[in-house]
Amino acid sequence: AKRCAFLVESIDPILPPFDCGEGLTEEDELRRQAKNGLDERLLVHVYTDDMSDAEKEEAARPYRERLDFELDVIVQMGFPGYFLIVADFIQWSKDKGIRVGPSRGSGAGSVVAWALTITDLDPLKFGLLFERFLNPERVSMPDFDIDFCQDRRDEVIRYVQDKYGHDHVAQIITFGKLQARAVLRDVGRVLQMPYGQIDRISKLVPNNPANPVTLKEALEQEPGLKAQYREDDAVKHLIDQALQLEGLYRHASTHAAGVVIGDRPLDQLVPLYRDPKSDMPVTQFSMKYVESTGLVKFDFLGLKTLTVLDRAIAHVRDGGLDMDIADIPEGDETTFEMLGRGETVGVFQLESSGMRDVLRQMKPDKFEDIIAIVALYRPGPMDNIPKYIRTKHGQEEPDYPHMMLEAILAETYGIPVYQEQVMQIAQVMSGYSLGEADLLRRAMGKKIKSEMDQQRVRFVDGAKKNNVRPDTANFVFELIEKFAGYGFNKSHAAAYALVAWQTAWLKANHPAAFMAASMTLDMGNTDKLDVFRQELKRLRIPLLPPDVNRSGVVFGVERDAPGGGEVLGIRYALAAIKNVGREAMAAIVRARDADGPFKDLFDFITRVETTTLNKRQLENLARAGAFDCLNSNRRQVMKSFDVLLGYANRQAADRASGQMGLFGGGDAAEANADRPPLPEMPAFDDLERLAEERGAIGFYLSGHPLDDYQKRLRQKGVWALERLPDAFAEGMTSLMLAGSVSALQVRRSAKGRAFAFISLSDPSGECEILCFGDVLNAHRDQLEVGWNGVFRVEIRRDREEPTLTLIGAEPIDAFVADAAAGARITLSAPDALPTIKSILDRAQGGRGLVQLTLRDSQVMNEVSMQLPAAYSVDRSLQRSLKTIPGVIDVSDI
Repeated sequence: AKRCAFLVESIDPILPPFDCGEGLTEEDELRRQAKNGLDERLLVHVYTDDMSDAEKEEAARPYRERLDFELDVIVQMGFPGYFLIVADFIQWSKDKGIRVGPSRGSGAGSVVAWALTITDLDPLKFGLLFERFLNPERVSMPDFDIDFCQDRRDEVIRYVQDKYGHDHVAQIITFGKLQARAVLRDVGRVLQMPYGQIDRISKLVPNNPANPVTLKEALEQEPGLKAQYREDDAVKHLIDQALQLEGLYRHASTHAAGVVIGDRPLDQLVPLYRDPKSDMPVTQFSMKYVESTGLVKFDFLGLKTLTVLDRAIAHVRDGGLDMDIADIPEGDETTFEMLGRGETVGVFQLESSGMRDVLRQMKPDKFEDIIAIVALYRPGPMDNIPKYIRTKHGQEEPDYPHMMLEAILAETYGIPVYQEQVMQIAQVMSGYSLGEADLLRRAMGKKIKSEMDQQRVRFVDGAKKNNVRPDTANFVFELIEKFAGYGFNKSHAAAYALVAWQTAWLKANHPAAFMAASMTLDMGNTDKLDVFRQELKRLRIPLLPPDVNRSGVVFGVERDAPGGGEVLGIRYALAAIKNVGREAMAAIVRARDADGPFKDLFDFITRVETTTLNKRQLENLARAGAFDCLNSNRRQVMKSFDVLLGYANRQAADRASGQMGLFGGGDAAEANADRPPLPEMPAFDDLERLAEERGAIGFYLSGHPLDDYQKRLRQKGVWALERLPDAFAEGMTSLMLAGSVSALQVRRSAKGRAFAFISLSDPSGECEILCFGDVLNAHRDQLEVGWNGVFRVEIRRDREEPTLTLIGAEPIDAFVADAAAGARITLSAPDALPTIKSILDRAQGGRGLVQLTLRDSQVMNEVSMQLPAAYSVDRSLQRSLKTIPGVIDVSDI
């Protein structure tokens, strides 16, 4: 590939001819489409109703001048066909209702691209530069990064294949390398070492996808790995072999987005490879070399957020409101207020905890603030965020290096944020053309000393002609040189900010629709679904449990009337239950839609195709509560599927043979008489039910294991997790929390010391606790997922946000055992009293009081009495009382 690249390094770009119609060249067609498209954009986005013709012409003038300039450059560089091809498949996608992103990357700086609807941001309005995309002084391939709805991206690629020929279109190869863990596993397998041993050894290598650790580094940092290397000859041999192979190519794959389109069958230009997972050919040259052969790369990216937008808008329309995301207002106060509160869970680019903290401090009030925060919130420029916030709020004056740069830096309060500002500074202060300024920006990014020395002389000499002193020019040059290393592309930031604004607007104005769509796109990620569940709780939007008679395959907005009405909540998706499968859940929904809601378990099992459902899937539906509408005894339902499936199979066999059952042809009672009895089973108690539910869903949905402890925990001074911000604000240094361990991640420091992140949940929320050294060792046996305890924590303020560090923990039952608590037993009938008495007799001698309440549903009346004795009221006693027939509820008093 390197030899081929050398031979063809000066080849003209290879693009298929674009069908322009009779008598038109690609240049003619591009100019025609661009000018017509610009007229439409001006009409919608620039002109206002009160403008005169002269005012419209004046407003249009800079756009027309910029368009003519860009068209000349595009023609000069030989890329009219490229723009026409990209515009064609984007316009086709929009016509087919496939959501397309605003185009990220430097292409958003092109007025021609805006006119052709390739991009959706007005480049002049936001100060985006064409030369950042195409520069005649630096000939390079154009590259539009186009995002498509994740679910329909393949349709666009198929359209391109059909239009230009399946043998003219191919994906681009990539190569996976053997990294530290993978090379240990592969070498261990070849050496026929036990799988368990290989697994343990490979897990000693720290896993950090953002900054992968090499095997050599792991051997130096991890005491456990180092010890095994020294003490076990087999492990030493394994690691020695792996060190020699690490970094080599392991397998071929395909580029996530890159596609090339040729003017002839691609096997005449490059060697091809057939990926067994795809019906598209793949170039054997990677991206670096395939472009050297003259082929132009087109990026077809799938962006999940666009699919979220699509689904959210569909939910809004289902509620009776017709809307288009392109029509949302740029200055919506509701959205800015939500951003200022940092309530951005699920909002594109703005949902990390650090980003939410910045939003709370910044309180953005214009779209340009969102562009700036997208560009600033990354290593390097992040140091400028406090100054940006202070100057924005008038607490500090902007600091301009020279007054002639004020117009360029005023938008960002005197702070260079964008690469485009570097180019404009060079243009204004030193007389660079924007093409030259782009070369300066690139030179600064590469930090090539010889080139930088030449650029400094050019910059200072140019500044002299504008009466700028050499010391000032040198100061500005050094300032932008330092900044250019991490400055961000404004065109890219603005495109991402637009998608961020769209998602934020939907969340602020249609939260149920937005959250339902977001949850659907993260159905396979239990941790993310739990985050969304907590956000719904904060938004006071009920998350309704899964239900075979109400749930869809995906998450849906449930309303009190078909086609509109008030939002009742978000109905949990059937396919989001673990290990059930999307196709099987679709079969349930089809059967329900065809003949109405299911009447009982037998009706369900005979109407749904049992070939699509197995016992494990049905059991998980039962554990999650999806059959509660048909039978609320989840234990009985779970134990009934052998009977139910046998019944369904017999019914199917009878139908296939044309026979009727013994009681066929009679009334409903007779038709049901051949149904076998379901096994008698006591219902789950609350803790058992929640444990089963968590196993099927991934978190507690209908309640929490600590629900029954809340009164006694409050009596003993335990803080609810939702009140942690109050504790931070009050300056507390330590407190007690109670919760259920929902996740535990044990890590090792650079020095090899173990520490852990403990995720804790209670009925009000979740938090994370850090646990170090001796405390972790002391409680390691207790700290398992699902353990309920009371945690004594220290509040540390040595970071940007307060952190919780574990001091000690104990089981929750032991902690509340001495709390003076009692129980209120609510009965539906006095028949339960003898059983209640026998259970309470065994619990005498405690400090808890017991109150009996008889609820008469016919006269809507209650009669209560308190028993004279005291009892040992614990969770075990309450669970036993709840299982008694006739007991409606048992609660703390």
